[in-house]
Amino acid sequence: MEKLNTKPEIRNDNPDSSPSNYELPEQLASIENNPENSIEAREKQAEQAKTEALEKAKSIETIKDVAEKSPDRESSSRRGPIGKPQLKESYKKTMERTQKEMSPTGRAFSKIIHNNIVEKSSEVLGSTIARPTAILSGAFMAFILTLTVYIVAKTIGYQLSGFETIAAFAIGWTIGLIYDYLKLIITGKR
Repeated sequence: MEKLNTKPEIRNDNPDSSPSNYELPEQLASIENNPENSIEAREKQAEQAKTEALEKAKSIETIKDVAEKSPDRESSSRRGPIGKPQLKESYKKTMERTQKEMSPTGRAFSKIIHNNIVEKSSEVLGSTIARPTAILSGAFMAFILTLTVYIVAKTIGYQLSGFETIAAFAIGWTIGLIYDYLKLIITGKR
């Protein structure tokens, strides 16, 4: 059987640009004889890396198991739309965090304003009677009509009773509500 030469053949076309024929074989021999580069050493390193990777994988799995069993994990891994209990809990936590950063008077006022009874009644009033457009138009009409009535009354010499402003506001408010509901019927948007 023939024995093949496994050492690379060195060509030295230009003696100035490449190492000498004696330096390269010595470097290759030192690399091959180095115990760190032997096949057994490489296999041993690969085995160590494999055992370390398995240990890390086991520790990561135990961390995941503990995290999945914790009560906080249940709410964050939930899929689908958020229900009323989750919304209430989130709102409560947000309010507590925000109120901690307020001054004592601001915190007390916030607790009064964000009481369930006050919030529900405010929502009902805001969606029916106290519409922003109605209040704005009521205030505008109260100003314009009261100013007009005052100028006319001053010119004629008539004394005002004070009911004029209330009546003008009621007229403007009614006009604002009618406008809001017509807009809702025509466009379908609030």
